[in-house]
Amino acid sequence: MSSFLRGTGVALATPFKKDGSIDYDGVSSLVDFCVEGNIEYLVVLGTTAESVTLSKEEKEELVAHIIKVNNKRLPLVLGIGGNNTHSVINEIKNTDLSDFAAILSVVPMYNKPTQDGIFEHYKAINEVAPIPILLYNVPSRTGTNMTAETTLRLAEMDKVIGIKEAVGDFTQVLKIIKDRPEGFLVISGDDALALPAVAAGGDGVISVVGQGFPKEFSEMIRLGLSGDTAKAFDILYQLLPVLDYAFEEGNPAGIKHILEVKGICEDHVRLPLVAVSSKLSDKIKKFIANK
Repeated sequence: MSSFLRGTGVALATPFKKDGSIDYDGVSSLVDFCVEGNIEYLVVLGTTAESVTLSKEEKEELVAHIIKVNNKRLPLVLGIGGNNTHSVINEIKNTDLSDFAAILSVVPMYNKPTQDGIFEHYKAINEVAPIPILLYNVPSRTGTNMTAETTLRLAEMDKVIGIKEAVGDFTQVLKIIKDRPEGFLVISGDDALALPAVAAGGDGVISVVGQGFPKEFSEMIRLGLSGDTAKAFDILYQLLPVLDYAFEEGNPAGIKHILEVKGICEDHVRLPLVAVSSKLSDKIKKFIANK
């Protein structure tokens, strides 16, 4: 089992300056905050990073900066996915993955492949990937759900080590946990359902809110993994309001505002995303002030 992926990973946001350029000082602050908060690993260029609005050059510069700031303190997972299988394969082949422990690759979005199409997409990736692959199912963004049956078929492939499951259907999560092969990781992609998934036998979370509250979130998941669910759920119930606030007006606008209130970085996002409303801002500020 890839034990480094058990626990709490965070899908890093990309701090921007007011002019829209990448705020590299903010990136450094965020990485340090997560490391010091006892997070188990960092996920680079996921959805929360606004990766679809970053140019190829920006992605390369951002990745290099995160590698440098992290300085091998935590394992790194790199997001490489898309709805053009050929392009994904070429990106994997042409990317230096020596600093990364795994690839996180999302189910193809927009063109809505069948289950067989999803299977063949990942099969093609499995054939070329030089490092382990973590599947990523998030139907709310891709428009297509990868079923438990397809996930379990893919789990038999040699490079596929687990799934970040953000289906929002807990029954599907349970089906995967129940029938997965030994060593196959089931990692929640839903912050609010992460602890229930761990209690059911899951392996942890790749979190958005975890980068805003790294100590609390990582402790909650560790307690869950060790079987101390009562203490773990106490932490979850304390965090529950902010889990709603973080996604109320979309991700990563919510988590970026949380990070700004906590002094980590500013909350600028790139169009078509916009900053949170003053009403939501007030709720976030009140939660953090009273915590």
